[in-house]
Amino acid sequence: MEKIGREVLFLEAKGCVPRNGEGSFIRLNDGRVMFGYTEFVGNDWNDDATANISVIYSCDEGENWSKPEILFRKPEDSWNIMSFSFLRMGNGDIGAFYIVKNADRTDKIVLTRSSDEGKTWSEPINCLDCLEKTDYYVINNDRVVRLKSGRIILPTARHTVIDAPRDFMPGVTCFFYSDDDGYTWNKSDDELICPFASNPDGYEEPGIYEKTDGTLWCYIRTSLGFQFECFSKDDGITWTTPEPNLFFSSACSPMHIKDCGEFTVAVFNPIPEHLLREDYEPWGRTPYVIAVSTDMGDTFKKENVFYLEDDRKNGYCYPAVIECEDGFLVAYYHSNGTDVCLNSMRITKIKYEEIKKYLS
Repeated sequence: MEKIGREVLFLEAKGCVPRNGEGSFIRLNDGRVMFGYTEFVGNDWNDDATANISVIYSCDEGENWSKPEILFRKPEDSWNIMSFSFLRMGNGDIGAFYIVKNADRTDKIVLTRSSDEGKTWSEPINCLDCLEKTDYYVINNDRVVRLKSGRIILPTARHTVIDAPRDFMPGVTCFFYSDDDGYTWNKSDDELICPFASNPDGYEEPGIYEKTDGTLWCYIRTSLGFQFECFSKDDGITWTTPEPNLFFSSACSPMHIKDCGEFTVAVFNPIPEHLLREDYEPWGRTPYVIAVSTDMGDTFKKENVFYLEDDRKNGYCYPAVIECEDGFLVAYYHSNGTDVCLNSMRITKIKYEEIKKYLS
């Protein structure tokens, strides 16, 4: 398997910044690329530690980046804000989505908007206001999608809290949607509940990709050795029963699928837990690969899978992807020689010419 791409930025976790990652790109109207991500501060890297949303910019298609600056600070009464997604809104605003984590795990997924390309932002609205009771809802970074119909969907996993802060039930995949450009939100009736006791974390960290015929393809992280998948023909209201996708073998780690010009790319960890794994392999999230589809995600071939990272002494996860003029950028966690995957952040640039010479 060929290795592609080259590093254009490495944001090392060190000192009072123990973790950088889980971000999202957006193209600004002046041509620059803006990247927002979670920056943890203090001496704790865990999900409930203190974190803000920081931002960096590139004016040369990702080759060089500005120094980080804080975009959003966490509210005084919350643990942190994290799991960030940008989305260009229907009226031209930039939408920024993120989780607000609270000590009792009544977390919120909020949306704030900018009408001046990120200079100022509106007051956040709670996208979960349609619920009578808020459990611990998880949405990954770079996961908010706008469908061809205009509907916006938040693919989430609900974890019912047993005892805050860290004891909760397995994930149940569910979907929130807006048909008025993000001003009001509803929850789809269908919930996807994993029936397998051997998958103790449930159906976690779902993502959505819209196929050319309008079918929605939902892919879901599991502990069962594969990404599971299901489909919707009605813009995410009802879903088929999830089944394993045997092409996307996987560690217990999220996959991400996105269109990049003439290609559709899937970024994932292709090797699940097994008895021959080495002890040094961080959380099993290694190696890291990109599968390339030339027919808008309808098919993927093993011949068109490439290493993004092949050093198995490090772990990699939680990618974000954006197209650029001559290729695309992928940002993701890098364990940076530690046994903790949620550590530093690398941005890798892949040029289309690298892929085309190997495609079968």
